Amino acid sequence: MALFVINRYLGDEEAAQEDEAECRSKALLERLQERAKARQQQQQQQQHSQETTPGRKIRADTDPDLSDKTGKKKKKQKLGAQEENEEEEGNKRSRKKKIKSLQVDSDTPEQTEKQVKKGGVDSAGETDQTEKKVTVKKKGKRKKEATKTRRTEVEEENETEQEDNVKELAEEKKTPANKRKNSQQKSKQEAGDQNVEMDTDGEEEDEEGGVSDEGENSEEKTPDQSAKKVPPQSTLTILGGFEKKAVQKVQRVLPQWLAQPNLVQRDIKKNLIPIGDVPGICPKLLTKLQSNGIQHFFPVQAELIPAVLESALHGLLIGRGGYRPRDICVSAPTGSGKTLAFVIPVVQALLERVICEVRVLAVLPTKELAQQVCKVFHTYTDGTGLKVVMVAGQKSFAVEQASLVQSITGGCRSLADIVVATPGRLVDHIDKTPGFSLRQLRYLIIDEADRMIDSMHQDWLNYVVKEVYRAQGSLELGSLFRRAEPGPVTAASLWQPQMPLQKLMFSATLTQNPEKLQQLGLHQPRLFTSVHSEKQRSGQGFEPHRTASGQTEEKFNFPQGLTEYYVPCNLNNKPLILLHFLLRLKFNPVLCFTNSREASHRLYLLVRSYGGVAAAEFSSRLSPNERKKTLKEFEQGKIQLLISTDATARGIDVDGVKCVINYDAPQFIRTYVHRVGRTARAGKAGLAFTLLLGVQEKNFLQMLRDAGSPGVQKQLIRHENLKPLIPQYENALEELHSIIKEERAMKYT
Repeated sequence: MALFVINRYLGDEEAAQEDEAECRSKALLERLQERAKARQQQQQQQQHSQETTPGRKIRADTDPDLSDKTGKKKKKQKLGAQEENEEEEGNKRSRKKKIKSLQVDSDTPEQTEKQVKKGGVDSAGETDQTEKKVTVKKKGKRKKEATKTRRTEVEEENETEQEDNVKELAEEKKTPANKRKNSQQKSKQEAGDQNVEMDTDGEEEDEEGGVSDEGENSEEKTPDQSAKKVPPQSTLTILGGFEKKAVQKVQRVLPQWLAQPNLVQRDIKKNLIPIGDVPGICPKLLTKLQSNGIQHFFPVQAELIPAVLESALHGLLIGRGGYRPRDICVSAPTGSGKTLAFVIPVVQALLERVICEVRVLAVLPTKELAQQVCKVFHTYTDGTGLKVVMVAGQKSFAVEQASLVQSITGGCRSLADIVVATPGRLVDHIDKTPGFSLRQLRYLIIDEADRMIDSMHQDWLNYVVKEVYRAQGSLELGSLFRRAEPGPVTAASLWQPQMPLQKLMFSATLTQNPEKLQQLGLHQPRLFTSVHSEKQRSGQGFEPHRTASGQTEEKFNFPQGLTEYYVPCNLNNKPLILLHFLLRLKFNPVLCFTNSREASHRLYLLVRSYGGVAAAEFSSRLSPNERKKTLKEFEQGKIQLLISTDATARGIDVDGVKCVINYDAPQFIRTYVHRVGRTARAGKAGLAFTLLLGVQEKNFLQMLRDAGSPGVQKQLIRHENLKPLIPQYENALEELHSIIKEERAMKYT
C-alpha cells in the first residue's frame, strides 16, 4: 500500500491502480490462509478434549453472523434433547411403580428383593437392552444421513467460494475504482459462510428427538475436509496487450566500392570519345589504333584506360604515391569494348621493359575466347618487342613449354611477356614446366569473371598466388627485388622495392555478392559499371530487386540496339519454326543455341537432311582446329546457320551476326544475357528470338522482367505458314532416325 500511496501522490494513476490490485490480492490470500489455520487449530482442540473428557460437550467458536440453516438445526437439536429427557424420566417412573408393586405382593422384603433381582429387575433390564438396540440402529442411519448432507453442504460452499474468488479477481481488473468495496463485502460473506458454529452435545438426535452416545460427535471435520473447504488461490496474472508488429525487412548493405561505383554511360553511340581526347596514351599506340580503323573510344574504354595507366605512371614497381595500386572491376554490356580497355594500358605499361619476364597473365574460361584475346594482344604488340604466348590446349604440351621457357646454361630464360591461358592448362604449366615463373607478374587479368568465380573449385587462383609470392633463391635472376605477400604498410615493409600485383576483372554479368568476390582477394577495389540504379546515382547505395519467391535478383544491362522476341510453340513445331525463319524469312547469318551438345548434333543432322540451308555445329564434339575453321567460315558468310552450345556464348566476337535464336530456352538469366550479347555489338542493331513451350512461358518472362529487360515482344507463327514444310520435314525425320542408328552402331563396334 505504501507503493500505491506514493504512486497516487506522484500522479501515476495507472501504476497506483496496479499496486492497489496487487495489495488486495495479497490481503485476500492472507485472510484465507489465516482462516484455514484457525480451523485446523479448532479441530485439534476438539480431538484433544474428546480424548480427555469424552462426556463433555464441545462447542466451537461461534460467529454472530450465522446462516438460517445452522440456526434451524440447533433448534431441532434442543427440542429433540428435551423430548428424550422427558421419555427417560417417564421410563424411570414406570420402573419404580413396578418395583413397589412387587414389594407389596411379596411376603417379606427379602423375597421382594430376590424377586426384583430375578424377575422385575430382569424384565426391566430386557426392556432397556431392546430399547438400546433400536436406538443404536437408528443412530447409525442418522449418522450416515448427516454425513452425506454435510458433505454436500461442504462441496456447495467450496464451489460458491471458488466462484466468488474468480469473480472478485475479474472485477478487480475490470473496475479498479470499486475494488476495495467489493473485496470488503465479499470478505464478510465468506466469513459468515466459513465460520460455522459446531455445537455438538456428544449425542446425535434420532427420529424421536433422541441423543446419541457420549463421544460420538459427527460434527467434527478432518484436516482433509477443512483443506477442501479452502480452494487454492493462483497468484498468476493474466497477460494482455499483445499486438502484431510489422517485422522490419533486413536490407542488404554493400561495401562502399560496390554501393558507390564509377558510373559509365550506357548509350554507346551518343557517348563516343575521340582517341586523342583520352589522356595518357602514347603516340605509338595511337597510330596503331588509327591504322586498325579506331577513331573513337567507347565509354567504358575512355573511363578505364586512364585508370590503369595511372597505377603505372611511375613505373611497374610502385603505384600512386608509392602505395600498392588498387584492383579494378568492370561490369559492362557485351560488345562494349572491354577487351581493348585492358589491352591498350597493359601494353603501354610494358613498352619500356628491359628483361623478358611474365608480367601480364590473362585467364579466360574457354579456348575460343583465349584465342580471340590473344589475337588482340598480337595486334597491338606487333613491332614493340613484347612477346605474347597462348597456353589453352590448342597445341601439344611440349610445344607450349618450348614457347614459354628456353633452357640456358645455369637455368632457364622466359620467352613470354604476356601469357593468355585457360585455368586448367595454366595449372599444368605451373606444376610441370621447369623454369616457368610468375614472380615478376604485375597484372592479373580475369575475363568473364563471374564464370571464373563459379569455377573457383579448380583452385587455379591459389596456384597463381602461391607462385607469385614463392621464395626466391639468391642466385636467381631478379632476386634483388624481394616479393612477399601483402600485409600492413610499415616502414619495414617499404624499405625495399617490391613488384605489386594488380588484378583487373571484367564481365558483362559481374556478381555483386561480396562473399563470392571475397574469393578473389581484391585490394581496395574500384568498380566501373553501367548497371546502376537511381540510389547508386545519388550515392545512397544499392537496392536489390526481389522476385515473387522472395529471392534477390540483380539487374543487368542489355545492348542498346537489341530487339527481343519470344515465339510460343510446342515440341513438334520447333524445328519447323527454325526452318521457317531460314527459308521463308531469309535470316542470314543465324547463331542458334541449344542446352546440350547432343541436342545441337541432332538439330544439325535434321537441318542437313532437310536441305536448302548451309548449317554447321559448334560444340565440344569438334576438335580445336575444326572449331576454329568453322568460326572462320561463319564469319566469312559461308555458313548460314551455326548451331552451338553455350561454348560460344561467352565473349566470342563473331562478326556479322544479325540474329540469335534460342532453340532451347536458357534456364538462367546470365546465360540468356551472354547468348543475346552475340548480336547488337558495338552499338549495332540485332534480333533475338526465344522458342518457348507453354510451361516455360510464365517463368521465362518473369525472369527477364526481374533482370531489367527493356521488353520482350510476342511473335506468333501461324500453322498455315508451316504446312508447306511438313512433307519434306517428315522425310528428314526418317533419315535422321537411320543416321542416329548408324552412329550408335559405329560407337559400340
